[in-house]
Amino acid sequence: MKAALDNLKKLTALDGVSGEEKPVRDYIVSKIKDYVDDYYVDNLGNLITYKKGTGNGPKVMLDAHMDEVGLLITLINQDGLLKFRTIGGIEARVLAGKRVRIGKDQVPGVIGFKPLHLQSSKEREGTVDKKQLTIDIGAKDKEQAEKMVEIGDLAAFDYEPVEFGDNKLMAKALDNRVGCAALIELLKHKYESDIYGCFTVQEEIGLKGAKTSTFQVEPDIAFVLEGTTCYDVPDTKEYGISTVCGDGPALTIMDRSVIADKDLLKHITETAKLNGIPYQFKKTISGGTNAGRIQAGGTGVKVAIIALPCRYIHSPVSVMDINDFENMIKLAKKVLETLPTSITLYREQGGGKVNV
Repeated sequence: MKAALDNLKKLTALDGVSGEEKPVRDYIVSKIKDYVDDYYVDNLGNLITYKKGTGNGPKVMLDAHMDEVGLLITLINQDGLLKFRTIGGIEARVLAGKRVRIGKDQVPGVIGFKPLHLQSSKEREGTVDKKQLTIDIGAKDKEQAEKMVEIGDLAAFDYEPVEFGDNKLMAKALDNRVGCAALIELLKHKYESDIYGCFTVQEEIGLKGAKTSTFQVEPDIAFVLEGTTCYDVPDTKEYGISTVCGDGPALTIMDRSVIADKDLLKHITETAKLNGIPYQFKKTISGGTNAGRIQAGGTGVKVAIIALPCRYIHSPVSVMDINDFENMIKLAKKVLETLPTSITLYREQGGGKVNV
């Protein structure tokens, strides 16, 4: 699993804010091109790979989105400070004081906020308003700033991955470079079913890549590989703990976008038990994934989600357990290896006369 972890670290270090996933996609191509029978990039930017199966199993789609949350530069002030809008869901409180890198030249900057010493008592008690935040790139004025960045440039968090503590990894963009790294590893192996590995774009702004890739692939079954919410810190009520870091990959029964297929969930849990792979169920229904878009594609697709618990998700310092990551890959691989013998697709057609 060392190669998978190395890939994950390198993927998180790359910038791929929604709409500009090319650096991530190029890296993935370099890692999968020798293991698949075909691959192409569609008009939206999805990387769609094909791996022919050894038998006649169902057509399987594996989805992992490449994009990460970030910022869009919207204005350059006269004083050289930059105004921005968030791309994807980022809490304003997460932004203050964080390092970013902007555009193709990765111009360094920091998100500034009024220092505590200068805040009124009312301001200290209130929440952080994104409108009050600016990015400082060290420019003395607008003219100098315009030589460094442009309106429309995207900014990503400027943080490198770090292993620390009890087998933990801290990094930006674990949502969803964990899924990308897992999918790279899965494509190295042969399965009975034809596999379409789809590295999709713009999940964070509306599940867009999943829609177009599903239209092209027309799968029978789809598994979404994701990073999911985890808030297992002290003083959290049990019902508020969606997943626990270190308890294994998380399976979704339902969220705001999808109700997972019961047959697939049963197959996943039975496979996990048979192979001694730990797993857990996501206990909350917050959030949504590409599964919701894939499920409603074409004539309908059986979908399930295998996710990795990530603390402090959508921040530059998300935290995951490396054992969870390894077990996510092990579980997905075993599920695919046994899929054709345990999942039946039903296509019923009625022949009776209907009176209107």
